[in-house]
Amino acid sequence: MDQPIRMKNNGQISIVLNSQKRKSLAKEPIESPLVQKDFPPEHSALKEIEEELNALVGMEEMKRMIKEIYAWIYVNKKRENAGLKAGKQALHMMFKGNPGTGKTTVARLIGKLFLKMNVLSKGHLIEAERADLVGEYIGHTAQKTRDLIKKAIGGILFIDEAYSLGRGGEKDFGKEAIDTLVKHMEDRQHEFILILAGYSREMDYFLTLNPGLHSRFPLVIDFPDYSVVQLMEIGDRMLKDREYTLSHEAEKKLRDHLLWIKTHLNPISFSNGRYIRNVLEKSIRAQAMRLLIQNSYDRHELVTIRSNDLVFEKD
Repeated sequence: MDQPIRMKNNGQISIVLNSQKRKSLAKEPIESPLVQKDFPPEHSALKEIEEELNALVGMEEMKRMIKEIYAWIYVNKKRENAGLKAGKQALHMMFKGNPGTGKTTVARLIGKLFLKMNVLSKGHLIEAERADLVGEYIGHTAQKTRDLIKKAIGGILFIDEAYSLGRGGEKDFGKEAIDTLVKHMEDRQHEFILILAGYSREMDYFLTLNPGLHSRFPLVIDFPDYSVVQLMEIGDRMLKDREYTLSHEAEKKLRDHLLWIKTHLNPISFSNGRYIRNVLEKSIRAQAMRLLIQNSYDRHELVTIRSNDLVFEKD
């Protein structure tokens, strides 16, 4: 039986989509007990976030997980009001997946939801990478990391490519950043949320660098690569938002190109939704140049991207 959400031995919740599940997602939307047309007023925060989540292509298990987190927080508040013990589980998270799979977008939505639920006082997102944490001399890294955490208090500290903190070995200052993060995750665990993101394999190795890391990330979410169908849907939504459309030939050319990429390119080298965005932005500029040369500006031409307009990343 398919078990997309699994509890690991170390207490982490892992969300995994196998290939069969990914194929079925496009055909059969996942139902949730919290999915309903008319939300009670007290669930307005969930309703607003769900509308934004539904605007995202794919990621069905991630969407379900966010609803489960909402339910857990909400019920805990009800337990507290009833005089029962309320759980104080830390909400630090790890996002694992290739570039362009929506990790930063989801982090922002989580910050917005937790602000509305009074879990976070500000709900803002501070994005960081290795250079923002690692200093040039002993003691510098710890101070830079503390300063970054201070900025994130009341919100989310999102560190992309977090595994790079452990690439330099024992003498690298990245280890100092990891140790500082671990200490503040414990000391100030309910004042901010730390989300570490990166490639799946590298993040698994990263967890071995400090014995306290595993237990401090109770929520681990896998972000699978998009299928060709999903990539085309992402492109279609981007074009509609900009009031453009692909001609029949251009649509076929883009789909064939994506099929070739998914078959021949290393998944780690492919930036998923980011790739589609870059292709479409370049193609829109190419279309503008074509129209300028042709001196053709009727409404149909202004909105149509033709096959010759398409500019792929390696062209």
